[in-house]
Amino acid sequence: MKTFLLGAIVAIAVLGAGGYLFLRLGYLDPRASRKPSRLEMDEAMKFLDASVNRRAPRLRDPLPADAATLVRGLGIYEERCAICHGDAARPQSEIGLALYPPAPQFLETAPDMPAHDTFFILRNGIRWTGMPGWKSVLSTERIWTLVTLLGHMENLPPAVWKAWRADGPASPRLKSEGADRHE
Repeated sequence: MKTFLLGAIVAIAVLGAGGYLFLRLGYLDPRASRKPSRLEMDEAMKFLDASVNRRAPRLRDPLPADAATLVRGLGIYEERCAICHGDAARPQSEIGLALYPPAPQFLETAPDMPAHDTFFILRNGIRWTGMPGWKSVLSTERIWTLVTLLGHMENLPPAVWKAWRADGPASPRLKSEGADRHE
């Protein structure tokens, strides 16, 4: 039994040292222009989801998912998010798809995480991606407005969807109310 444990410890140490040397000697390709590996696409998101879920306080979305909230959310989304995540006029964002890993395109695949996880990501960002933390730019209420929108992105009421499709990104009706404020 002692030999087995010693062998396992040595194997873990060798693998760890090998991984460290692989990274330290520059063998990890840093180019964002390369397509993420299957391992990154399949496993990294699981790791991220588990990490966010562990750290995100179990908060409830305090805003109603009514048309007024969703339209305000669309305005904020157009100002802050559409450049990377796409919008009604451009469902695929060239900038977002050029990031590494590519930014989710929310008109193609709506977010499917709990509201408290979405709030945590919007507020704090995600390391090693293009996703910034918005807590120093957007008020808590405006972040929750985005959370409400994202949680209902695939089920927008027809009137809200019609307004978004008809008005597009330059719509004065969809501009979010109030200036962003630092907290």
